[in-house]
Amino acid sequence: MMKDIAPGIFRQRLLIEGYYSIDVDREGVERYLFDVAEHLGLRTYGEAVIFSPSGLGKEANQGFDAFVPLVDSGISAYIWVSQRFFSVVLYSCKEFDVSSALEFTAGFFGVERELVHESF
Repeated sequence: MMKDIAPGIFRQRLLIEGYYSIDVDREGVERYLFDVAEHLGLRTYGEAVIFSPSGLGKEANQGFDAFVPLVDSGISAYIWVSQRFFSVVLYSCKEFDVSSALEFTAGFFGVERELVHESF
């Protein structure tokens, strides 16, 4: 477990990973970021930033790197298209329901296999 060196600052962090069964494109990544924030009662305040560096790096790592700012921190998503794998980090200074985040994410991405997560 990571030592809390700033106990006076509330932080909730959740890493969620799994394999998805839906078709994922740039618009879908953006929709996930805004929809999961809304579902959890977290307020966004800017546009999502989504990168897809096609042709750079290994073919197996191609996909999307994305971020949306929250009033109380941010949400990042990383999508491996050829592997049909995602890794999402929710980072908030406002408390959110972990079970709700997991259920929403599994439903959104059509997770059919194991969904793993870690709060830290």
